[in-house]
Amino acid sequence: MRTGPLVYVMGPSGVGKDSLLRFAREALAPGEKIAFAHRYITRPPESLGENHVALSNAEFETRAAAGLFAFKWVANGLSYGIGIEITAWQQAGFVVVVSGSRGHFMGLEPRPPEIVPVLVTAAHDALRRRLVGRGREGTDAIAARLARADAYAVDDPHLVTIDNSGPIEEGGAKLLALLRNLAAG
Repeated sequence: MRTGPLVYVMGPSGVGKDSLLRFAREALAPGEKIAFAHRYITRPPESLGENHVALSNAEFETRAAAGLFAFKWVANGLSYGIGIEITAWQQAGFVVVVSGSRGHFMGLEPRPPEIVPVLVTAAHDALRRRLVGRGREGTDAIAARLARADAYAVDDPHLVTIDNSGPIEEGGAKLLALLRNLAAG
């Protein structure tokens, strides 16, 4: 059995990464070997937004010290981690999809050979509308996130870019097609 690829989805806040991931996850048919990893974040759980496991700072640090994260980083004052369970999923032949960070990705050295980087982009006005609409941050925090949107260039010869400025069905279909092509081998 072949080891499944790791699809590393990233992009600035507000581009709709979580919406694209939800679209693709909900479109899967039974038996499709595609697994979506949740993130461990030092942010309280919420009814809207991404599917994550909320951890206290102490819980996060304890898990990090025990080596329970395949990836971890800090952004916007929060700690983020992807659990080591993704390795077992890949070894079982699944395409594993993670929601990551552009800064973290650019610091990965060496990059895993099976990684498929996906950069989600959106027009600047769409980013602003989405950040305001989700209601998580105030004006200053939104301005900081918009400033960060252009702060990280992603460089990788295998980079796939998905423009998510339009309807979610368009960007979601592109992500889903990529995942299914990878699953087909």
